[in-house]
Amino acid sequence: MIAAIFLATAAVSFAQKFAYVDSEFIMENIPEYADAKTEIDELSIQWQRDIEAKFSEIDQLYKNFKAEAVLLPDDIKNKREEEIIAKEKIAKDLQKQRFGKDGDLFKRRQELIKPIQEKIFNAIESIATTDNYAVIFDKAGSVSMMYANPRYDISEDILDKLGYSYKSRQ
Repeated sequence: MIAAIFLATAAVSFAQKFAYVDSEFIMENIPEYADAKTEIDELSIQWQRDIEAKFSEIDQLYKNFKAEAVLLPDDIKNKREEEIIAKEKIAKDLQKQRFGKDGDLFKRRQELIKPIQEKIFNAIESIATTDNYAVIFDKAGSVSMMYANPRYDISEDILDKLGYSYKSRQ
């Protein structure tokens, strides 16, 4: 009887615990996240309006140019075309600066949301360590792993088995 209890206790103690979180639910319930999201949305709307105004101005310049092109001498026609092209390039550059990869919107989002995400991750890691979870998944969007106890990482063993070399982790 004692042996059976000991074996049952041992089996339970060696069992890996898994859990999941819903990061969308967590973030929706953090006021700082709502404030950050509102600020980002407002910036995005304002910058989009500014860019649309520039493209609208360029469109009007182009229409005016087309209407007057027949009457203009070649040198003035070329100068006007160059001005329109230069303004269009400036507008496209501004659009890329604001909304492009690593643009102002991306950077602002990182500034505002990354600290919140780090706090969430630290809390997940703390709970995982305290409650002895091996893996914690995030069910928001596509299921992804949020925390994994490094002692259960067998990546290097897999690479060894496959015969590949690897850089050691620090």
